[in-house]
This record gives sequence, structure tokens and C-alpha cells, in this order.
Amino acid sequence: MNQSPPSPRAGTPSEAVDGRASRWQGHREERRRELIKAARRAVHALGSDASMEDIAAAAGTSKSVFYRYFGDKAGLQQAVGEVVLGQMQQRIKEAVQSAQTPREGLFAMVSAYLQMAETSPNVYTFVTRYSAGESDGGPTSITTAGALGHFFDAIADMIATPMRSHLGEGRESIIGYWPNAAIGLVRNAGEQWLASPDSPAKPDQESMARQITDWLCVGIAPELTDIQ
Repeated sequence: MNQSPPSPRAGTPSEAVDGRASRWQGHREERRRELIKAARRAVHALGSDASMEDIAAAAGTSKSVFYRYFGDKAGLQQAVGEVVLGQMQQRIKEAVQSAQTPREGLFAMVSAYLQMAETSPNVYTFVTRYSAGESDGGPTSITTAGALGHFFDAIADMIATPMRSHLGEGRESIIGYWPNAAIGLVRNAGEQWLASPDSPAKPDQESMARQITDWLCVGIAPELTDIQ
């Protein structure tokens, strides 16, 4: 009489292998998070042009370790950018929850964006600019567009979501083009503000956020008093 082979029991070699693989994966993910944090600190201190070698030295390791985990510099930029975006999304979510009107929600979003950029201009530039890799012997494949291809697409979606809920039935389609146009205004105005040297004429972060929000909601019509 044929008998079925016994089923694996706890403690079998296959389960031991699975356990080791799981522990190794967890170790790898934790190491990756540590490298992202170290890279962010290094870029904040050294500048957005820091090379993979500079970043690795600041992290106390070799650049080959960063290439192993991220592929190339563009991959590292994307990884750091995803962390920055996640933190920004959380700040926006918390701010928007207390907003009473779409305009207040827009102001909260613009404020979160400017705060993130102003907190570390070097990190902001690092995660939002285009990189074609490095010429120092490391890989040079281009893995992202603009260092973090979906960064501003995600922000545009965050802007569009609350606005749709305040449009009347049948008018949702008009929001289709506006978020991308809006984020273009926010990004360009924000980056120009960020790059401007400090002076009495330069608005502070809150004033700039309010000005950009006004432009998004009513444009510059109030300033055009002499145009009929």
C-alpha cells in the first residue's frame, strides 16, 4: 500500500532556510534605511553636488555599498526622494485635516512644500534634479527622470483630490489640467524664492505660501487695476 510522504514539520531544514532568508531580508531592508538616512545627512551637510564617494565616506562605508543597494546615484536620489515625499505627504495630510475650505487646504499644501524645501535646500535639489549617473567608475544607467520622476505628479494628485470634492456634480473634469499647471507655478515660484538671497524684500515662508495660494485661487487680477 502506497503511503504519502510525510509533510514537513516545524524545525525542518527547509523552514530553517526560510527563516534565515527572512532574517537576511529584514537585515537588508534595515541597512537600506540606514544608508538613506546617512545619505540625507551627508547631502544636507555637503551639498547637492556631493558624489557617491563623498556620501559613502560621510556614512562611514564605501561607495560600492551604495551601488549595491541603489544601483547608481539616480537610484539613491529616488530612494531619498521617496522618504522626503512620504514625510511631506504626512505633513500635508495632517494640515489639510484641519482646513475648513479648499483655499486653506491649498495654503497648507504650499506651506508644507516650502517648509520641506527650506529645511534643507541641498536635499531638495538632490532629489528633484536630473542625474545621469557618475563618471567616477560607478554605474551610469539612468533609472529616473528628473531624479524622482513621480515627485511632482504625486504633489499634483494631492492638490487635485480635495478640490474635486468641492466641485459641483458634472464639473469634475475641469480639474484635469489645473493641478499640473498649479504645481508648475508652485515649483517655479518656490524654487525662485528658495534661490533668492536674504534681503528685506524677500518674503518669509508663510508670506510666500500665502502669495502663491492667492495666485492659485485668483491669479494676479487684483493687481491689474489699470487694465480693462
